[in-house]
Amino acid sequence: MHLKEAVQRYVVKPGSQVDLGSIDTSDKSLFESGKKRHVNVLNGLKEELKEMQNLLYAESKRKLLVVIQAMDTGGKDGCVKSVFGRVDPQGIQVTSFKKPSEKELSHDYLWRVHQHAPANGMISVFNRSHYEDIIAVSVKNLLPELVWSKRYRHIVEFERMLADEGTKIVKIFLHISRDEQKERLQARLDDPAKHWKFNPNDLNDRAKWDDFMGCYETLIEKTSSDDAPWYIVPSDRKWYRNLVVSQIIIDALKSLDMSYPEVEWDPEAMIM
Repeated sequence: MHLKEAVQRYVVKPGSQVDLGSIDTSDKSLFESGKKRHVNVLNGLKEELKEMQNLLYAESKRKLLVVIQAMDTGGKDGCVKSVFGRVDPQGIQVTSFKKPSEKELSHDYLWRVHQHAPANGMISVFNRSHYEDIIAVSVKNLLPELVWSKRYRHIVEFERMLADEGTKIVKIFLHISRDEQKERLQARLDDPAKHWKFNPNDLNDRAKWDDFMGCYETLIEKTSSDDAPWYIVPSDRKWYRNLVVSQIIIDALKSLDMSYPEVEWDPEAMIM
C-alpha cells in the first residue's frame, strides 16, 4: 500500500500543464490490494480523520477548506459522505453551491462563497464552488469572456487571502471518464429510486464534454498554487477515490502541526 504517496502522485504543481485525457481515471496504483481489502484501510483512515478533526476543533487556531469539483455523476456527494462520515457534525459544514438566487446575483459572485469559508477549528467542504462561476459560465456562454476571464485572478487572490488568514485549502477534482459517466447516468434511469437524481439538462452538459474538459484543464493550470493546490483524483473506482481523498485530507491536517491546548490547572490534582 502506497496511499501516503497520494499527495505527491495527484497534486498539480503550480505552473504545470494539465492534460486530463492522458490521466487514467481507473487508476488504482496506490492500493495494490484491490477493492475487496480496502474496507479495513478506509475505516482506519476515517478514524484517523476523526481524531485530526477533533484536534483541529480543540486547538481552534486554524481551519480547513476542502473544494470538490467534478463532472455530473462524478461522485461529489458520495465522496463527502464516505470520507467525512465519522467526523463530529459540530466541526464540519458542507455547502452545495447551486444556481445563484436573485439576491446572490445582485452581489459580486464571491459574496455567497465567502460567508461559508471556515471559522477557526472548522472544516468547510464546498460541494461545487466558486469555480462554477468560471466553468459553467464560460462553457454555457452565460457571460462574455471579458467578464469571466478575470475570475482566475480574482479567485487566486481570494484563496491567498484565506490562506494568509490561517485557512488550509485543498482542492480536489474527481476525474471520471466519459464512459463511466454514461454508466452512472444510465443507472439513474434504470432505477426508479434514483430518478430524482437525474436531470435531463445533464445530457446537454454531456454533449459538451470536450469543452468542459478543456475548461477544467485551463482552470486547474491557472489556479493551482502553493496556497491552494489542486489534486486530480482518478474516480472511476469509487472505493479508490475514497481512499485517496481521505489520505490527502489527513495529510493536509497533519501539515498544520497542531497540538491540544494546555490547561491552566493540574489534572492530577483533580479528585473524582
